[in-house]
Amino acid sequence: MTRTVVTGIGVVSPSGIGAEEHWRSHLAGELQVRRIEGFDPSSYATTLAGQVRGFAAQDHLDGRLTIQTDRWTWMSLAAAQLALDDAKYDPAAHDPYATSVVLAAGYGGSEFGQREVQAMCGGGPAAVTAYQSIAWFYAASAGQTSILHGTKGPASVLVSDGAGGLDCLGGARRVVRRGTPAVLTGGTEAPVVPYALACLVTNGRMTTSADPLTGYRPFDVDADGYVPGEGGAVLMLENADTALARGVQQIYGEIAGYAATHDAHHHENPAADCRQLARAMRLAIADAGLTPDDIGFVVADGAGTPALDALEAQAIHEVFGERSSRVPVTAPQGFTGRMCAGSTINVATALLALRDGIVPAVGNLHRPGPYQLDLVRQPRELRTDAVLINARGYGGFNSSIVLRRFHEEGES
Repeated sequence: MTRTVVTGIGVVSPSGIGAEEHWRSHLAGELQVRRIEGFDPSSYATTLAGQVRGFAAQDHLDGRLTIQTDRWTWMSLAAAQLALDDAKYDPAAHDPYATSVVLAAGYGGSEFGQREVQAMCGGGPAAVTAYQSIAWFYAASAGQTSILHGTKGPASVLVSDGAGGLDCLGGARRVVRRGTPAVLTGGTEAPVVPYALACLVTNGRMTTSADPLTGYRPFDVDADGYVPGEGGAVLMLENADTALARGVQQIYGEIAGYAATHDAHHHENPAADCRQLARAMRLAIADAGLTPDDIGFVVADGAGTPALDALEAQAIHEVFGERSSRVPVTAPQGFTGRMCAGSTINVATALLALRDGIVPAVGNLHRPGPYQLDLVRQPRELRTDAVLINARGYGGFNSSIVLRRFHEEGES
């Protein structure tokens, strides 16, 4: 079976621009959640968010492209270029059909769309630009990335809310196995605008706290919901054989296992049990050819509500059995907010953790809830060969990925 490896990481996140700045911020335990700055959020139930500071589109993109696209696409294109640079991979140096783009999407081009609707209300249809037809569209980032880099391999976009950041990796691995040697994959989001926030607060899962320290707190006894986050990550995935053949200098890890399930319970309310999440975890571990005992730590979905955190804790107990209270569990997204399809950021974090042998802490955890889990409170040194990452999407989506440290054939 073709092995799929990660050779490049591109991050645009509240924790920093670039993988190393993101990693430094997480290890330092820097809380990047703050009051929304782009507009007055006082009329909304949720007033906090993880916002990307210091990101200027003109530093990454041609000005002619920025006027056609939304902020979420700007960040996606920037993260893709960072991943390409990290992997030292230039699509133009390869056959166009040798490179693919598989990205996840959730909120779409909310800022651009809101601006165009407001223009129409004030000036009529003539005030709306032609770019409205493409800039808001959930496939905009995947399409613009493919166009910019001239790639002609299979291109697709996956939409499964917060699970999409893992689902796109499963889709990208499938593309590699079918013969395309390189894929840009991941996702970003930019929901910190009035229209998107108005939609999000209706889900009943977001914090009402006005203090970042008491805002999004995965697995905390006082958790009362999450905050939205901007940004995400794009990864460079390659066929291991072709990556080695082109002389790649660094392989962060292997996408060893993947699985997705659905609760099929309710379009809004979570299922009353963790059966399908636990099933996704087991299937991903089995797909990697491993057992739960082989998993060194878990990067949890960490929804930040008591009911959803309890369900995930229950799934961990069911999958890991007697070891469940000893396997380290983290959810570093508490430092930055939940990024919906940008949940690929947790995969990037896990790859850096494998590289350096350090597990980052659960973000913004003050008082652990009664989950009987080994929640990581401070960065912890841990050398391991395998990690499990979970992600869930609104409406019942469950996805799990197993990353494994890469060893060439014959290595122990």
